[in-house]
Amino acid sequence: MMTLLVTGFDPFAGAAINASWEAVQRLAGLTVAGHAVVVEQIPTVFGKAIPAMTAAIAHHQPLVILAVGQAVGRAAISVERVAINLDDARIPDNHGNQPQETPVVLEGPTAYFSTLPVKPIVRRLGEAGIPAEVSQTAGTFVCNHLFYGLMHHLAGREKLLAGFIHIPALPEQVLHRPEKPSMALEQVVTGLALALEITLLEP
Repeated sequence: MMTLLVTGFDPFAGAAINASWEAVQRLAGLTVAGHAVVVEQIPTVFGKAIPAMTAAIAHHQPLVILAVGQAVGRAAISVERVAINLDDARIPDNHGNQPQETPVVLEGPTAYFSTLPVKPIVRRLGEAGIPAEVSQTAGTFVCNHLFYGLMHHLAGREKLLAGFIHIPALPEQVLHRPEKPSMALEQVVTGLALALEITLLEP
């Protein structure tokens, strides 16, 4: 049995919770297609998120790595296709860092593509009644920073499948912001588990 590593972020911008970590925690110990899910929390900090991820990979030696982040304002589970080599923060991270127009990796490639089966995941989630979409941008905050750093770390390691998924806010996060969409935690967890299953079973 090999492991499937799923990561979520700690709360940021003064929030009490982060939807990604709330969902990811509930996958811990799950078995998907004969492989055990392990989870790790990643700090919402430029310069610390990537080392935390690479340390988790070294520790768990996973077959699949799925990084998860929250995207308040999105109404569907967004399977990210492209990570770009750019940090350009609209708000400070949890350590007060706010890089502007800075590469994630100096002299690194402009972008990396996810190695997850992006469209099959979106199709299967839709068939299960879970709103899902292909996204062409993970933004330029710590989510994209981690996504790019992950793919850069894995470059040339073709056997490992990895990528990033953004999930909507949870209902309790937008209780006083009725204009913002949300998704129930149970539906998010089901969607992430399905994403792992399709990643393992897609030819």
